[in-house]
Amino acid sequence: MGVVNVTPDSFSDGGLCASTENAVRHATQLIEEGADMLDIGGESTRPGSTPVSVEEELRRVLPVVQALVNMNIPISVDTTKPEVMRATIKSGASMINDINALRAPGALEVVATRKVTVCLTHMQGKPHNMQANPQYSDVVAEVKDFLQQRLDAAQAVGIPRERLIIDPGFGFGKTLKHNLQLLHYLERFTDMGVSVLVGLSRKSMLGEISGNKVSNRVHASVSAALLAATKGAGILRVHDVKATKDALAVYNAVISQT
Repeated sequence: MGVVNVTPDSFSDGGLCASTENAVRHATQLIEEGADMLDIGGESTRPGSTPVSVEEELRRVLPVVQALVNMNIPISVDTTKPEVMRATIKSGASMINDINALRAPGALEVVATRKVTVCLTHMQGKPHNMQANPQYSDVVAEVKDFLQQRLDAAQAVGIPRERLIIDPGFGFGKTLKHNLQLLHYLERFTDMGVSVLVGLSRKSMLGEISGNKVSNRVHASVSAALLAATKGAGILRVHDVKATKDALAVYNAVISQT
């Protein structure tokens, strides 16, 4: 899953894709690099970020979705707002990637009445305060329990299990230790009967480990993605598509010999 942030304050690229033209150009590049799907976001969810209005998010995202839907690649929209979900699905998006796990009023119903896939993400707190002081007694158990509750809620309104994906939410209300524990025990999520999406690309945890700024985290990001794949992740949400695809190609070539 290649990332296209149509925001002026993206943590990963500093707003390089803030315009429709730049976003579409970048998306086209990611497709050429081998992305299997694209994730379009119009609201930054980095730690400390503030939300934007429905109107502004739609102004950023809709033209990009409309420009990409005919490129024969699944389009996911990264949003927490039911209004944005409804409008982008109508424009051709086939997946909703919701860090709020469809907890906004009306979100479950929007997805339930439309044939789209949805990713349910764990987040402690909200983006503006989630990294203030995250606390867990057992981060793996608590995140898994939350995701099971959201899976149950989604199925209760008629969303079939085959359209559901879960994301442990690396960096969304977690310390470095919490993130490392989640990655170490990722198999505990892959046994929940749905595909697991992992988004580790360029995140601050990799900066803490490597000492590198966000612009120099390609190697750490690829390493983390490859490790997640070996532990059963079904979807890797990444900024550096070609580097990740190359690493996976080597890994798959080796394991295919066993």
